Amino acid sequence: MTDQPHDTPVEAGTPSDEVSNGAGNGEVAAKGSQEVGLLEREGDIAADYLEGLLDIADLDGDIDIDVEGNRAAVSIVGADLNRLVGPEGATLEALQELTRLAVHRETGVRSRLMLDIGGHRARRRDELTAFGTTTAEKVRDSGEPARLDPMTPFERKVVHDAVSAVEGVVSESEGEEPQRRIVVRPV
Repeated sequence: MTDQPHDTPVEAGTPSDEVSNGAGNGEVAAKGSQEVGLLEREGDIAADYLEGLLDIADLDGDIDIDVEGNRAAVSIVGADLNRLVGPEGATLEALQELTRLAVHRETGVRSRLMLDIGGHRARRRDELTAFGTTTAEKVRDSGEPARLDPMTPFERKVVHDAVSAVEGVVSESEGEEPQRRIVVRPV
């Protein structure tokens, strides 16, 4: 998964890019429908893969599939799924990558699928949004930049989004994985 600062231009090939290049609304709707169809297929493939994994691990869980924005979102919900999350979400990250590889093998397209287990990512998103907002406000008020601890691409994306909602500050990522971090600076 690539991590991009909040002020990155829209990627080429998105419906909004087609509109700005003069494509008709019918073409945009058709492409959007195709993209949603591919994302739904990714979700179905991921669900099949994860159901097999749950069976092998002898774990009970229900799988929910959704399309959020421009990516498939798959959630496993149920009791006692902490083993699949692991310390600081490390096992969850690994399972997400394996699931993406399974989807890629079937579709031939690199997947940006997001996996959540037991609501871990949803809770983490809420925590990181609050952290990003608080950090941005402190930087804005103090005028001093803040270098945050290294984060996963998912975590950085959430923090970038939270910082972008606060006026007077910007954020950027620096460094290489796994030590890639966010720096929040006053404008």
